[in-house]
Amino acid sequence: MARMIQCIKLGREAEALEKPPIRGPLGERVYESVSKNAWQMWLEHSKTFINEYRLDLTSESGQKVWMTECEKYFFGEGSATPPGFKGA
Repeated sequence: MARMIQCIKLGREAEALEKPPIRGPLGERVYESVSKNAWQMWLEHSKTFINEYRLDLTSESGQKVWMTECEKYFFGEGSATPPGFKGA
């Protein structure tokens, strides 16, 4: 049976991630309180600002922006869509 958690993003019990999705303390925090579904929502959301801001996730600065937005998305005020973004 899948591990269940109280998802901080969805506000309900949901299936948990199988392992921390990223390294470090933020990865552990996400693993303990974010569901698989909410993580997928984040990945879709993050594509928007990766593309809009042309983030290079192989660089330290790009990773820092991504991690900061991830933390805000789940544990802070939320990650806003880039200004002027119209969507597909």
